[in-house]
Amino acid sequence: MKYRRLGRTGLKVSEISLGSWLTYGKTVEDDTAVRTIRRAYELGINSFDSANVYERGEGERVMAEALRVFPRESYVITTKAFWPMGDGPNDRGLSRKHVFEQLHASLKRMDLDYVDIFYCHRYDPETPVDETLRTIDDLVRQGKVLYVGVSQWTAAQIEEAVRIADRYLLDRIVVNQPVYNLLNRYIEPEIIPVCEKHGIGQIVFSPLAQGVLTGKYRGGRIPEGTRGANPEINQWVKELIDSGVIEKVDALQDLAGEAGISLVELALAWVLRQPNVASALVGASRPDQIEANVKAVEVELSQDMLEKIEKILA
Repeated sequence: MKYRRLGRTGLKVSEISLGSWLTYGKTVEDDTAVRTIRRAYELGINSFDSANVYERGEGERVMAEALRVFPRESYVITTKAFWPMGDGPNDRGLSRKHVFEQLHASLKRMDLDYVDIFYCHRYDPETPVDETLRTIDDLVRQGKVLYVGVSQWTAAQIEEAVRIADRYLLDRIVVNQPVYNLLNRYIEPEIIPVCEKHGIGQIVFSPLAQGVLTGKYRGGRIPEGTRGANPEINQWVKELIDSGVIEKVDALQDLAGEAGISLVELALAWVLRQPNVASALVGASRPDQIEANVKAVEVELSQDMLEKIEKILA
């Protein structure tokens, strides 16, 4: 495994991170989830991602339980808040009340004294940014959160947060968690330059486009048991197939084969070619899947290969 600094911080995270969305606490049996998480740790992964909303805390619980056998200082574990966790008017968003209560609920579920990274899971237009940042700053000062992050914020929203943090001497955002993969490069024009300017790193999710970049949907087929067959994301995969993207994915898979690597390795290595990306966050429902993902850290794409990839995508 290889490790990178997270933005301008001293924190080092593994180039591959493991997440729990749509897997742990839901579609994957707990014992299989535990074996997968522990195998990831054995392979050198030290970055583990969850959120309160993942199966209403079950994703957090399973992940933390699996990691409990390892020294706490040896891994980085995260959680988030924003999405509804109840039916009440204050059971969502980034208000002081919701952030404060959800962080403590997450710590209780995971039986932890602190989380390494706490993310604002989305931008909340109904709560002043200074209210949210001051609340998280209080939690940092209490030792319950070590680093502050956001997920899927725009460049302008990130700039706003940095400006407010500096004005009130609050703990700064150091990490952004956006979608980023061969098929979705929206962070390149604005978000990456803004983050580089402010010392903010990226831990990107969906680097394999929910499994589309594994090659399992070759020819537009959706095999049983894949994420594409999951009702929650089935329509999204069908739209990709209908758009003609699968033809590009098939061409990328052929290119990877010519280079003697898998499409998974090519896709993850392509994401990691970006210096501002500290880690690629993957999901895995079995130990062998995480073993396949980890191989990507040994792949370095040549300039010729990168140009061929660009030609296919264009």
